[in-house]
Amino acid sequence: MCLILVAWQVHPHYPLVLAANRDEFYRRPAAPAQWWPGTEGILAGRDLEAGGTWLGVTRQGAFAALTNFRDPASHRADAPSRGQLVPQILDRTSSPAARLARLQAEGPRYNGFNLLWAEAGQLHVYESVPARTRLLGPGIYGLSNHLLDTPWPKVEQAKSRLAAALGALPEEQGLLALLRDDAPASDEQLPRTGVSLVWERLLSSAFICAPEYGTRCSSLLTISGAGAVRFREQTWDAQGRLAGEVQHPFKLA
Repeated sequence: MCLILVAWQVHPHYPLVLAANRDEFYRRPAAPAQWWPGTEGILAGRDLEAGGTWLGVTRQGAFAALTNFRDPASHRADAPSRGQLVPQILDRTSSPAARLARLQAEGPRYNGFNLLWAEAGQLHVYESVPARTRLLGPGIYGLSNHLLDTPWPKVEQAKSRLAAALGALPEEQGLLALLRDDAPASDEQLPRTGVSLVWERLLSSAFICAPEYGTRCSSLLTISGAGAVRFREQTWDAQGRLAGEVQHPFKLA
């Protein structure tokens, strides 16, 4: 993912509300969200090049979502795919403590990343660049290609729009609209992350549609206090047009 918004234990009826965009090169093949075979129950899209994913949820309501940390100067071409990290942290064949220890031990092998995940009523973030794990309390959080809640314009604007959209739930139009916002930030608001000014402009909007690269899918995940889970994913083509949609409602196991 390149933009993840989470309302954690804020809404009285929806303890989890997540809205996220995945940005990637159009040439990189991917499959829409579905239940993965051969697992204990992970619902996720799949990167068909490296086999991992960017966002997944289990039948028990655990979820994980990943963003890359943008730092071109530190990029290593031989590093393993970060998409492995989501299924690894959701793998219930080992204990949560063992999975966290593995993440902390193996994090330096990967290019920079941030991993948000929730399990057993706790929300965590692991930020690989400072190599730290934090337990997060109730609140609204935004994550792009820097550290959690770094005040990039699209993160701040999307957090505000998420807060405003919560009151309309279960109506999802406000959540979908914030993910489809393609307005760029002004030049004076742009971060400096090591890419060209042209790319800083292109990457500054919540929804990206650039030559060869852009927002490939938008995902909504809500879990109600009654245990009803709704996962909705929209996919986009290279012209920014809706190319498909899947919905996977289910009850917590």
